[in-house]
Amino acid sequence: MSVDFRIFTEPQQGATYDDLLRVARCAEDAGYDAFFRSDHYLKMGGVTGLPGPTDAWITLAGLARETSRIRLGTLMTAGTFRHPGPLAISVAQVDHMSGGRVEFGIGSGWFAEEHTAYGIPFPDVRERFDRYAEQLAVITGLWQTSEGETFSYSGEHYQLTDSPALPKPAQRPHPPVLIGGLGAKRTPKLAARYADEFNVPFADMDTAVTQFERVAAACAEKGRDPRSVVRSAALVGCVAKDGAKLAERAAAIGREVEELRRNGLAGSPAEVVDRLGQWKDKTGITRVYFQMMDLDDLDQIELIATEVFPQV
Repeated sequence: MSVDFRIFTEPQQGATYDDLLRVARCAEDAGYDAFFRSDHYLKMGGVTGLPGPTDAWITLAGLARETSRIRLGTLMTAGTFRHPGPLAISVAQVDHMSGGRVEFGIGSGWFAEEHTAYGIPFPDVRERFDRYAEQLAVITGLWQTSEGETFSYSGEHYQLTDSPALPKPAQRPHPPVLIGGLGAKRTPKLAARYADEFNVPFADMDTAVTQFERVAAACAEKGRDPRSVVRSAALVGCVAKDGAKLAERAAAIGREVEELRRNGLAGSPAEVVDRLGQWKDKTGITRVYFQMMDLDDLDQIELIATEVFPQV
């Protein structure tokens, strides 16, 4: 069982489009499977966040034209930010712009302060999740509607009447849909219905096992083969050949080495290979998203590709 390696960035912490392009091109050249980014409008923690946030789908549209092989996506597009009809159009367009390389991660939205900062409504968690479920139904319904037919939907929060359901994505019936998180009830059920991949973000192995088992049980209840859902994990990466460089890289992202070893993929290449082996054996993941917080450190991206990829 091999593992796909993907780069995951958090540009709200401070990055320009050019910074992201440089990382995406480096990842593509190094052989990574995909470049992903978060979808946030406000920094977190004690960073400046300068020069300010960049929009996820505008970024991916640009990268679609300036890369050639690497897949592109979000962990996760915030459902609170966009109406599902226009979002379906945007994602389909970027899929065409990339030649069919888009992967669509979507979540319910969670960061209250960014909504307040930019005047975005932020309902309570029950309503956010109700809207999220309807958004998945609308977006996949629009994409799956046959050309020449129309799509209508009557929900509590969204109503569409005789939509031409255009444009269609380049990938048919649609780009892979990613769902993730640690919700115990509704999240696994939505994954069983809509997800091509389920992602557990920044959790320990035992938590990941529990969540993957919930998704598998929801799939079985629905009559779906649980093996049809790709299992993935997002983990912070901090890798170096020696202890001094590892400490330097940890300090650059405001973390401690031992904490990163416990909670991420940190250490020497050999240590990270061993850690990934534990994750594979215990959780069944076949894909990992390296959260790279220092976007200037392209050497680390290349180190992981040359020293870790071949051994996993």
